[in-house]
Amino acid sequence: MHKSAAWPLSWMYAGLVVYASLYPFAQWRDQGISTWSFLTAPLPRYWSGFDVAINVVGYAPLGALLSLAILRSLRMKYPILIPLLAGAVLSLLMEGLQSYLPQRVASKEDWILNTLGAALGAGATLALDRLGVLARWDRVRSRWLVAYGRGYVVLLATWPLALLFPASIPFGVGQVLARSIAAVDEMVTEWGGPDAAAIWLTWLPAPHAVEHALSPSGVYLCVLLGLLIPCFLAFCVVRNPLHRAIAAVGLVLLGVCTTGFSSALTWGPAHAWAWLDVPVRSAVVTAVLLALVLVWLPVRASAALVLLALGVDLSLLNQAPESPYFSQTLQAWEQGRFIRFNGLAQWLGWIWPYAAALVVLTQFGRHTDRKPQTYD
Repeated sequence: MHKSAAWPLSWMYAGLVVYASLYPFAQWRDQGISTWSFLTAPLPRYWSGFDVAINVVGYAPLGALLSLAILRSLRMKYPILIPLLAGAVLSLLMEGLQSYLPQRVASKEDWILNTLGAALGAGATLALDRLGVLARWDRVRSRWLVAYGRGYVVLLATWPLALLFPASIPFGVGQVLARSIAAVDEMVTEWGGPDAAAIWLTWLPAPHAVEHALSPSGVYLCVLLGLLIPCFLAFCVVRNPLHRAIAAVGLVLLGVCTTGFSSALTWGPAHAWAWLDVPVRSAVVTAVLLALVLVWLPVRASAALVLLALGVDLSLLNQAPESPYFSQTLQAWEQGRFIRFNGLAQWLGWIWPYAAALVVLTQFGRHTDRKPQTYD
């Protein structure tokens, strides 16, 4: 029995399900119907194949992750029971709470399909285990990763998701200062009035004091650090230099492809690569070359470089102003067709670098340059 990254990933995915089910978390009210009345409601007259698929597929990863976590960490005769019950209970609670949201419609069909999706996901994981696929993957992973790498695996798995929300600078996650101050200003104004807000804001930095955007060299440095940070995180847990080189090149390619996909969603497929200007292209090439040169770094040095790169990158990003055009882009994401997904990607993009710093700091004492035990 071993610790597994599947546990935190399953909790994070459960949070995604809650977010997608209850967004926008507004206008809660009693609509004059019983919370569980949807369980006895007649079947709908019309069915949409998309609705059926999205309800099944939406809960399948939850069942798969829970089943994988149980296989890794618990001894159970029937490991499919917990994912099945967890999916059924979570979906039942979400449908019941949707009875209080005018914008959502509770449905027993959704509950049944969600439960079916969780069961299918768990069954798929168990089938892979019976076929020996998971055992082979464990052997490969144990040759690549060290014993304390669960937090790092979660960070590297969520980094592409953090890149999906548009950023003013490519790979520039963690730019929260301007919006945080605006939120504090609004809160203090509401509670204490304009005078209290004016006094409070004198203690805070002015994020819009910089009138000019970052220079090309500033953009180059931010993009370079934004790509090197996940590479250095990988160096903290990947064993040998060859595997580190493969991981670094793969992470850079994944980041570029994810950012292109985000741009295609935001501005359309024709503009998917419009962000790849000269400073960005130069930074991408430099990031790959530097990562390949630094694959022999000791683990502690890699962890220290993560913290250093995060400090410099976040400082530059949070001093850079947002252009009006970028603000309109964010508004389109926040109010457009991505309304149930974008908020989670936005929050993930905001908190990911700070979570990375926290993980590195908490694990720093466990970093060692001696050959570590097998990670599983």
